[in-house]
Amino acid sequence: MLRLFPHRTNDVTYFTKDAARELEGVRSGGPGWWLRGEGDTRDPRAVERVLVTSERSHVQGYDVIIAAPRPISILLALDPDGARGVVEAHRASVRATMSYLEEHALVVRDRRGGDDVERPARWESVVSFTHGLNRHGEPHLHDHVLIGARPAQERNVLDARGLYAHAEAADALYRASLRHEVAQRSPWSVWRSFEGIERVVGLDEGYRALWSGHHRERGEKLAWSRDQTVAAWTRDRERFEELGTVVAPPHGRNLDEHRFAGALEGRSDVARRNVITALANAATFGQDPKELSRSVDDLFPQLDGRGVRERSIAVRDARMISTVREIGPRPLERASLDQWRQRSRETVRSREARSR
Repeated sequence: MLRLFPHRTNDVTYFTKDAARELEGVRSGGPGWWLRGEGDTRDPRAVERVLVTSERSHVQGYDVIIAAPRPISILLALDPDGARGVVEAHRASVRATMSYLEEHALVVRDRRGGDDVERPARWESVVSFTHGLNRHGEPHLHDHVLIGARPAQERNVLDARGLYAHAEAADALYRASLRHEVAQRSPWSVWRSFEGIERVVGLDEGYRALWSGHHRERGEKLAWSRDQTVAAWTRDRERFEELGTVVAPPHGRNLDEHRFAGALEGRSDVARRNVITALANAATFGQDPKELSRSVDDLFPQLDGRGVRERSIAVRDARMISTVREIGPRPLERASLDQWRQRSRETVRSREARSR
């Protein structure tokens, strides 16, 4: 899940003081890491420089919380040997998610001649902090990504509408990337059900019930060592009750067209961010985010723009239902997609010839 929270002060001690020792040994370095920039992430003075704003704005920056689906977080407790790969997969997906937001959601709006002019922008520095617990001691892999309200070389702050408009697409892209990366970096395989739930192949549903993440009270922030964390999770597992596993679908390399089409149901038109969301969620076992974005560019070159002002197309053009019915579902891999598009063009020419 991806959530955006405005940061109205430059106080970053919540992040710099938390050593997140629960992930020591399975995380490279400390909890803080730079996506762009440098400095000691334990030093508030180094981190607070990320939060830049204008004189007129009350928002210093944003805390972008990017959290792994619960079954993937649970792997931290069940597989100590594979936990490092899971954390690496998460961080790689966080980086891909922030790249997407910068490339497609980050704009600065100026008023010129009575018209609003939007310019693409870039963050000067981006820092993130990786944690592995929630306030109730359950495995909860997540990052706090700090970004400034005013992009590099700009006088004005960013147009926050763009960030919020693209949040759903960024979350879908993160999850698709994470499903893909976990399979690449650990022994586990993750898939997304039609109901929109990530599941780990072979993981008993009883573990989701054991560490549900649902509590009436918020709880107090914990500061457990790695040994304390492992001991607590071991005690928790004594209460585990089997509920069975959900059978995963075949591991295909094509888009789940039924899920893709359903994701666009009820829309009057479709922008690029809507296609990204639908396509990422319909990649059942995940997809490399760069491959996914290139596939969207290849299939829908007319969908451009940034922020909230993206061009749109009709839902029927995004679904491509007639073509999909004739030549099969769209492949996820770009190399195979080129062949699919060639067959699509041949099908259109053949259809036009028959209509003459």
